[in-house]
Amino acid sequence: MPEARIDKWMWATRIFKTRTIAAEACKKGRICINGAQAKPSRMVKPGDVIQVKKPPITYSFKVLQAIEKRVGAKLVPEMMENVTTPDQYELLEMSKISGFVGRAKGTGRPTKKDRRDLDEFFTPEFIGDFDFDWDDDEEENEE
Repeated sequence: MPEARIDKWMWATRIFKTRTIAAEACKKGRICINGAQAKPSRMVKPGDVIQVKKPPITYSFKVLQAIEKRVGAKLVPEMMENVTTPDQYELLEMSKISGFVGRAKGTGRPTKKDRRDLDEFFTPEFIGDFDFDWDDDEEENEE
């Protein structure tokens, strides 16, 4: 039965951009094979289930073929099957819409104008509309 190193397999199936990043993820404990943490040199074989923790979710892949040479993106479905549960994708969607006001990457810190615009956006409109002198008016009417 053919086997492959986990770091090479994850690079070959395009889960990670480089083999170095794949090996680093193993060392940090983000990769599990059949529920057990894996070192970069751990061998995988067809039938193994690999969990990859990429916060906020954990992806799961079933090994269909053990390869160490990178293949074209169109051939990847023949090498692995994505068995990630739908609730993990729901977590991803929830984190995307969780109230964080995103800024375009590379635009740096917000300027004063940006901050004022954000403050204006998040401040409810009716806050300044109240007239709190109504307590005084009642006291005058009673006298």
